[in-house]
Amino acid sequence: MAETGTSRRVWIRNPLAILAENAGGGLVVEGTRIVELVPAGAQPSSPVDETFDSSRHVVIPGLVNTHHHFFQTLTRAHPVALNKPLFPWLQALYTVWDKITPDAFRLATRLAYTELLLSGCTTAGDHHYLFPKGLESSVDIQVEEAGPIGIRAFVTRGSMSLSVRDGGLPPECLTQDDDTILADSERVLRLFHDPKPGAMVQIGLAPCSPFNVTKRLMRESAALAERYDCRLHTHLGETLDEDRYCLEIFGQRPVDYLEEVGWMQSRAWLAHGIHFNDEEVGRLGKAGVGVCHCPTSNMTLASGQCRTCELEAAGSPVGLGVDGSASNDNSNLMEGVRHALMINRLTYGAERVTHLDALRWATEGSAACLGRKDIGRIEEGREADVALFTLDELRFSGAHDPLAALVLCGAYKADRVMVAGKWRVVDGQPLGIETGQLREAHTRLAHSLLGAS
Repeated sequence: MAETGTSRRVWIRNPLAILAENAGGGLVVEGTRIVELVPAGAQPSSPVDETFDSSRHVVIPGLVNTHHHFFQTLTRAHPVALNKPLFPWLQALYTVWDKITPDAFRLATRLAYTELLLSGCTTAGDHHYLFPKGLESSVDIQVEEAGPIGIRAFVTRGSMSLSVRDGGLPPECLTQDDDTILADSERVLRLFHDPKPGAMVQIGLAPCSPFNVTKRLMRESAALAERYDCRLHTHLGETLDEDRYCLEIFGQRPVDYLEEVGWMQSRAWLAHGIHFNDEEVGRLGKAGVGVCHCPTSNMTLASGQCRTCELEAAGSPVGLGVDGSASNDNSNLMEGVRHALMINRLTYGAERVTHLDALRWATEGSAACLGRKDIGRIEEGREADVALFTLDELRFSGAHDPLAALVLCGAYKADRVMVAGKWRVVDGQPLGIETGQLREAHTRLAHSLLGAS
């Protein structure tokens, strides 16, 4: 199927519903951007070259994923890690992940991008911290794979520098020294990072977590981020085990650690952010530190419940992430929206958190975590990143509010997805990707890892 979408003016006309104000008649796209919102019953203000009838579709901004580990698609539901909390789960899987080959990593990346895209995700953030021998060019592979798929990539150059021998958690074969990490961080920033609006590839720096990196690496990563105008990302406050580790090793809680290493700033966003007290929530909000809520992973590993409402009220941007496909165990961000609604209603009450809140976290909130004002909303001047869902399945029969139905009835696959003004999913299929062949090749390599472990 040929790729569609150019600098021609395209009217996505008369949607069944749309997550945008005063746009009942749809939106007009020209080049990579949204150039007009059309009120219900109206026509575009000037002629269009092409019209797409979206009367069967619910149109939302493209979802923005702010935390993932693509390589983990190879170890979903892996027997060594079933039914374990975070630290034992990690220690079990470290023995498998050190055997991932470049070919397997490439397919893992391709599959994760494709799976995210099919769920309506148009910007895919990944936190890649695994650099065993042979995978030194992992960031390069992730950038290469994003291009043909057409998804926006926000790849963070992660790292682990403290092994078990140094008092950390991972084995030595999965770590690198600080100088190697910092040199490669600067290399990939120079090669790939585009800080301009509309960027298709951006790079962030992401030392993995307090229990597997040095304070020097955290500080110097922050200095690099300032120099190259990029974002900072790490895991923080995910489990009570992490709290205990920080108190034992550093004599301080994770948020105090974050402040000491110079990360209490709006460039930074944190994965999980569960175990913060009231005072810490206030400090994070005042500094503008973002938090990526990972509801599916948090429930799978029984890590706890993110304080989304308090963090947002304090001033922290709150976004959503699927987290790694070995703790989720998929890469479906639309499913993550539903899980975010459910777990937050359980936390705060049915009247406090709505489907619109969950959708906002996955779009505008996630974009804010990444420091982007050009994506995350359907409005004039923003990038033309949109996801279109139909309500033709039995699960939606009888639904009255189409936007609420997407979340409450469990939408999980988009019918059409547009990224930067180009259709990348048509009739539920990613353009240019044979999903059956991808699945077979990926499964074969994943099973070879099982045998190796």
